Amino acid sequence: MAQIKPMRRPKRPRLSLNVMIPNMLTLMALCSGLTAVRFAYEGRWEHAVLAILAAAILDALDGRIARLLKGTSKFGAELDSLSDMICFGVAPGLMLYFWSLETLGRFGWILVLLYAVACVLRLARFNTAVEDPEPPAWSSTFFTGVPSPAAAGLVLLPMIVSFHVLEEYARRPEVVAVFMALVSFLMVSRIPTYSFKKVKLRPSLILPLMVAVGLIAASMISAPWVTLSGLLVAYMISIPLAIRSYRAICQRTGACDDDSARAPIDIDLDGDTRI
Repeated sequence: MAQIKPMRRPKRPRLSLNVMIPNMLTLMALCSGLTAVRFAYEGRWEHAVLAILAAAILDALDGRIARLLKGTSKFGAELDSLSDMICFGVAPGLMLYFWSLETLGRFGWILVLLYAVACVLRLARFNTAVEDPEPPAWSSTFFTGVPSPAAAGLVLLPMIVSFHVLEEYARRPEVVAVFMALVSFLMVSRIPTYSFKKVKLRPSLILPLMVAVGLIAASMISAPWVTLSGLLVAYMISIPLAIRSYRAICQRTGACDDDSARAPIDIDLDGDTRI
């Protein structure tokens, strides 16, 4: 009787280290977000905010590096969403609960849960939109709602402001509660916000932009909390500007209201709109 030879599993192709770099950055962001919770538990508020900032920077880099190295994958996308949920949905809420909302008791914890739920719904909606083979025309220029990294910065704005001014007022639980409820709404809303992915610069603006980036970097080193507060306030100001720009594009092209218009919209700093 002939013996049946066991079937051998096909050898999996070896992966290049370059493909793993984006996932490593995502895991570093996850560790940074969890470390922020530890710092908050220990009362080291400035270190906790810096850990969230590091997670946001790593989160901004991993996707771009994945596209540059051609290392995008379904696994990486899911890992990134799970990391974002911890870093920008769970960690900021716990930080604010330890810092101020704990005095509100159950209501303070309900606000933390509300923020976390809004963040996970925002991420789920974003992942669903990404899988659309024919996204709407405006998707390359605008996000729907505030993205989770920006929401984490906005919800932590009272804490950041308290590091250099108005600590007594910024730490009041009612102020923090209003910020948390407002940011939770902005995440799940359909308000358009700039994605800054398709912004094109005139050649004459490249040098001033580099100078501005250098000034911001120098300011972050010498006065980090004032600079970070100013950047977050500037982002808040950009939200009504994004709404105005979105409505102008709709009136000019009709692409936002017509689902059949699938060509991406690019906006340069001259104000020109191209489809």
